[in-house]
Amino acid sequence: MNSFSTDPVISSISTSPDALELLNTIKAAPEKAQLSQIQALEQLGEIGWAVLMEFLFEQREGLMTSTLPNLAAGQAYQVLYRAESPACADFLQTHFAEGVVPLRSHANIDYTPLQKLLAQQDFQAADKLTLEKMCELAGATAMQRNWIYFTEVEQFSVIDLQTLNSLWLVHSEGKFGFSVQREIWMSVGKNWIKLWSKIGWKNGNTWTRYPQEFTWDLTAPRGHLPLSNQLRGVRMISSLLSHPAWI
Repeated sequence: MNSFSTDPVISSISTSPDALELLNTIKAAPEKAQLSQIQALEQLGEIGWAVLMEFLFEQREGLMTSTLPNLAAGQAYQVLYRAESPACADFLQTHFAEGVVPLRSHANIDYTPLQKLLAQQDFQAADKLTLEKMCELAGATAMQRNWIYFTEVEQFSVIDLQTLNSLWLVHSEGKFGFSVQREIWMSVGKNWIKLWSKIGWKNGNTWTRYPQEFTWDLTAPRGHLPLSNQLRGVRMISSLLSHPAWI
């Protein structure tokens, strides 16, 4: 690619040869390196935003059809989302009105509000809304009681759970999500005590108190979030982490 696209929203921001070099660099980098580069681009202001808009623009069709989470796209989206720039806001509204994670739902549930909260890094509010969406997935009775039976989890749609998980993964640089918790659970031989310690839900014999003792940002241990309804006991989380969505 020899220049930025002719998309009117992107071209509304002035670019330079330096911006093109930055774009080519981030496109050629592996995902882990892209995450670091995106953080650096955010500090550049308009030039960095232009690079990230083009970076996302080139991936837009693939993002909407892929079932695999794209962590770099999620981080780029977050940078543009919080940028104090009308051009960035126009770009996202034009090309990513629902976000960068396809909001697929077998149960016709709207996950747009959850994507917005996660893009804002409001993890505490997103955790609460995740529980609400899971209750909605379980049905009217679960919505009334505001918690979920393990037998209801077993009936959850694979597509919906994967959407919830992708939202958390993409907007946490791969740090949070049910699949992350499952990975850690499997790595400790499905030992619940070891799992609670590793993800920061328990310190020794003392349970982490909700909400003040939980960490609601990316400094939290890997797998720390979402909590959702999991603190009600191991049967619910066992059903969740054993669900066919992760197999």
